[in-house]
Amino acid sequence: MIRLCETAYGKLNLTLDVRGKRPDGYHELEMVMISVSLADELTLELGTGEPWAVLCDCPGIPAGEDNLCWKAARIYCEAAGVDPDGLSIHVEKRIPAQAGMAGGSSDAAAVLRALNRHYGRFSAEQLRELGLRVGSDVPYCLFGGVALARGRGELLSRLPPLPGELYFVLAKPEFSVSTPALFRELDAAGVSVRPDTPAMLDAIRRGDRNAIGACLENAFEPLVARQYPIVERLRGVMLAHEAVGARLTGTGSVVFGLFCSKFKALSTALELRDLCPEVYLAEAVSAP
Repeated sequence: MIRLCETAYGKLNLTLDVRGKRPDGYHELEMVMISVSLADELTLELGTGEPWAVLCDCPGIPAGEDNLCWKAARIYCEAAGVDPDGLSIHVEKRIPAQAGMAGGSSDAAAVLRALNRHYGRFSAEQLRELGLRVGSDVPYCLFGGVALARGRGELLSRLPPLPGELYFVLAKPEFSVSTPALFRELDAAGVSVRPDTPAMLDAIRRGDRNAIGACLENAFEPLVARQYPIVERLRGVMLAHEAVGARLTGTGSVVFGLFCSKFKALSTALELRDLCPEVYLAEAVSAP
């Protein structure tokens, strides 16, 4: 039996813009994304001689073919023409589920990376093409780091790393949002706020922490905050503790604040625990 281990990092949206609906039914997106240190740990066991299985230490995570890890493994093995003779995927879950942090997609990307490291069939670009068949966030999760994503999320451009001494406080309130339903609502209501993507790119290239914080924006946030006032409460606490910016990530429900001081980030996290069952401190990480 062969054992493969891989880390799956969570992602945050520094910006998220929805540019319209495409003829294929998907939406045209423009996003600046970053990988953070809050991560899942995956162990793959090949050659078990047993039926495929996905095991997770977090209740409620699909254990069979509905899990993106399973889908990623199936797509890889079919494309590579390999049979692992039994496969078991163990997920040690740390990225909160239904949070807008691409936890499931990052786990799927980790499966693709681990299998490709073992079998060595595909280039990085080919692996991202396989990842897009699993889900729209998977190509970015394979790419990782700080990146501009366009299209469905698969058109990726590398950006410089964020300047040092930046900390993220992540607060996960007790609600989840249906991403397809939120897209339908946005289609009906229209986009009321748009990120200034060029300004964000300029701020990142200059390494201007305050400007990066000021440019945080998410087209979905007004819709989510209208339904769930806790979003604005969490942002208010973060900004009152001198976060340089605070926003929803993805379609939620995690709200994150960006801090230049670890002490202020820690004190904010302590206060947020009175409002949220799940609060985390994270830092940016480079590409996997």
